[in-house]
Amino acid sequence: MLTQAPKGTQDVLPSSSYRWQSIEAVMRRVCAMAGYREIRTPMFEHTELFQRGVGDSTDVVQKEMYTFNDKGNRSITLKPEGTAGAARAFIEAHLFADPLPCKMYYVSCPAFRYEKPQSGRLRQFHQNGIEVFGAADASVDAEIIALAMDVLRGCGIGDLRLAINSIGCPHCRALYLEKLRAYLQPKIGGLCETCRERFERNPLRILDCKIDAPALTDAPAMLDSLCDDCRGHFEKLKGYLDALGISYEIDPRIVRGLDYYTKTVFEIITDTENGPLTVCGGGRYDGLVEELGGPATCGIGFGMGVERMIMVQDARGVAPKAPALYDAFVCTMGDEARLEGMKLVRELREAGVKADLDHAARSLKAQFKYAGKMDAKFVLTLAGNELEKGVVRVKDMDAGTECEIARADAASYIKNVIKDGAAQ
Repeated sequence: MLTQAPKGTQDVLPSSSYRWQSIEAVMRRVCAMAGYREIRTPMFEHTELFQRGVGDSTDVVQKEMYTFNDKGNRSITLKPEGTAGAARAFIEAHLFADPLPCKMYYVSCPAFRYEKPQSGRLRQFHQNGIEVFGAADASVDAEIIALAMDVLRGCGIGDLRLAINSIGCPHCRALYLEKLRAYLQPKIGGLCETCRERFERNPLRILDCKIDAPALTDAPAMLDSLCDDCRGHFEKLKGYLDALGISYEIDPRIVRGLDYYTKTVFEIITDTENGPLTVCGGGRYDGLVEELGGPATCGIGFGMGVERMIMVQDARGVAPKAPALYDAFVCTMGDEARLEGMKLVRELREAGVKADLDHAARSLKAQFKYAGKMDAKFVLTLAGNELEKGVVRVKDMDAGTECEIARADAASYIKNVIKDGAAQ
């Protein structure tokens, strides 16, 4: 057990960390273009934050949170999602006093849920996400959906389907829940155990059940019970999506699993060999900030699981190629040459060239072999003859050609060759 990761977790090894960095870079680039700035919140929060924000009646709070008492006997929870912490930070830092909207994003945010590990779902997972506070118009709903699409496509994940719904506001939802309970009451005995538990505390979630879905095809739709304000917001969202050329389908079954959602909810879905897979989900949470003790402030956001994105990339064969570890590798023979090699590696790195030399006391032949395994573009040799002549022997590993360069010019030569190659 000592050398085995806990169930539901996984290591990101040096050989695959570039996959994460690539996804993070796309997220940062897309968000920067739209004026979003990064936020980083603690890995754990006071448990009450999630009880009040996410909701006591949700599966996340009821069954999935990692909660413990710290040494001060305070109830602490490893965060199961990113929105509640961002809202807490928005309130605590008085960001509502700044010009609004406040547009934030996070990358590879760790989150924790105790649930059965399965493909694309871990107990410690990571999310890229966006949170916007203080923007009431449906234009921002459409904006974050477009940004999510841009991130996914920028990571090579295409063939995306957008499904949208509105779950209304607390006023019109209360009236709808009466209709839903009346519809479900005669069917309660035939529902799965989980849905029977949800009937009183969270009946909306029953619509999201995969087991009972066939028996609920004629369930009343929230869209038919929207108040004028919520209906108008949803119509505006559809208009903005049409204007952006984003296709969508209306799915009255989308309710999302957290209590803070209001009005717009959406999912972005891609097809896999195992069926449809949701790679991004989000929606509005116009009452969350006020629920947590802040001023009435509307909000909206989304989250996308990094592990799921990597899984889909692998399935579709669109994973980015691993970057070369080194541009140049310096091979040396003898103590004097090693000293000079250390200086040359330092010069190369200062010139912006990824470089290293042998630290394992290998033979010159073994150093060349190692440089080849590391896919170094150039191998620079410093041995007795080169030291005497004041030169460095440079081998282009792709072309198989060699030349001698004055030792003093070696770093700038490699830098310029790499630069010229990139320009071509």
